[in-house]
Amino acid sequence: MAAPWRDVVRDAAAVREAAAVAVDAALLAGVLMRTGEQPQASDVVNYAPFTLLPSAVPRALFEQAYAVQQDFNLLVDAISQNKEFLEQTLASTIKVDDFTAQLFRIYMQVLEEGLAQTVFLGINRSDYMFDCGLDGTAALKQIEINTIAASFGGLTSRTADVHGLVLKVLGKTEEASHLLPNNPAKGLALGIAKAWELYGSQRAVVMFLVEEIQRNIFDQRCVENELWNRNIRVIRKRFRDVFEQGSLDASRRLYMDGQEVAVVYYREGYVPQNYDRQNWEARLLLERSRAVKCPDIATQLAGTKKVQQELSRPGTLEKLLPGRPEAIARMRATFAGLYSLDEGEEGDRIAATAIADPDRFVLKPQREGGGNNLYGEELRQVLEKIKDSPERTSYILMDKIKPQPALNYLLRAHSPLQVSECISELGIFGVYVRQGQELVLNQAAGHLLRTKAIEHADGGVAAGVAVLDTPYLV
Repeated sequence: MAAPWRDVVRDAAAVREAAAVAVDAALLAGVLMRTGEQPQASDVVNYAPFTLLPSAVPRALFEQAYAVQQDFNLLVDAISQNKEFLEQTLASTIKVDDFTAQLFRIYMQVLEEGLAQTVFLGINRSDYMFDCGLDGTAALKQIEINTIAASFGGLTSRTADVHGLVLKVLGKTEEASHLLPNNPAKGLALGIAKAWELYGSQRAVVMFLVEEIQRNIFDQRCVENELWNRNIRVIRKRFRDVFEQGSLDASRRLYMDGQEVAVVYYREGYVPQNYDRQNWEARLLLERSRAVKCPDIATQLAGTKKVQQELSRPGTLEKLLPGRPEAIARMRATFAGLYSLDEGEEGDRIAATAIADPDRFVLKPQREGGGNNLYGEELRQVLEKIKDSPERTSYILMDKIKPQPALNYLLRAHSPLQVSECISELGIFGVYVRQGQELVLNQAAGHLLRTKAIEHADGGVAAGVAVLDTPYLV
């Protein structure tokens, strides 16, 4: 892949000047995070980490990622409505993974009682890398779909302007004009607003369910402010608040502090650490309610790694989306090799292959939030340890994607300015709203490019490894 800034990267004086401009521009534009030292305070903030230069992305692969997003929205929605598929697919996982098992128990309990919710909102982010073949051609390969708390739609809405200014400072005005406008915050808010409208109560509020520690609050505020601009009232609560203040009326309408809640937008609840006994009780209360959950628990289960692996099996997509061969072909073209570690002959063979050649694979647990995957020697050691135990069924194995690195500067507060060999990951946000059986909204809502130095195998921006970026299409 062509490196468009090769001349700039080696010009130390120009880089220093551009970096100073870039940091101030990020602060001006609101590309912000709270600090690690004071994660609850907004009076001490810094810029969110980002690349000095936008990264080259093949135009054809970028367009392919956008073109398939509505298909993935349809697929996630179809899985969330298919009890039999979720039951069969997750049967082995829930025996060994307590977190998935607890989500599944709530799912079954709510189904048994009968769903009060009639409007369904999905905000997904499908993540890809560019796999470089032996002949040098790049292919789009899906890493995962995030169906809960997919973040950075807000900050990335502001990052392109910063990169545009940097290019102008470096004398590349023509190139700056080619950066694409990008506003996922607006697209995500559109989905939430539509769900709020269909819920049908002007007085009801949207509740952002947020973490105890909120370093990434400004990303959320971008979406929140879009809703306030539409005169939709937003409240921010934690699981603990739901446990203490939440209640359902006879029609299972959800109330917080006496306010009816139309939409619950989760920015929390995706990892085991988010839950104690009270938080699980709060989650059950929310799921039983009539409020539109984004995601409802079925949609969260649809985003598990085990489901992703099952989708790659021949015939699975055809069963879930009958009569949609074009959509299926578009999705399948993005799949990397995915393998089951279920007990039995197939799982034994796959485990042995990975132990013998660990650099070919990535070992993935059923976890969201980045920083959980295992590679190389660590992968081999873990598989050696669990290869004869049912515990291995809580993981899936995936072919390791090998992107072509490019040089860039990763700007982080209090870090030296140095050039790094980097790889990027492209995420496409998707939003859909369904009322009963009718899909009333289905669209791609913008993109997110994250870039990290090649020495970091795993981890995103929130995990402190990747940084925000802007695609420069080549």
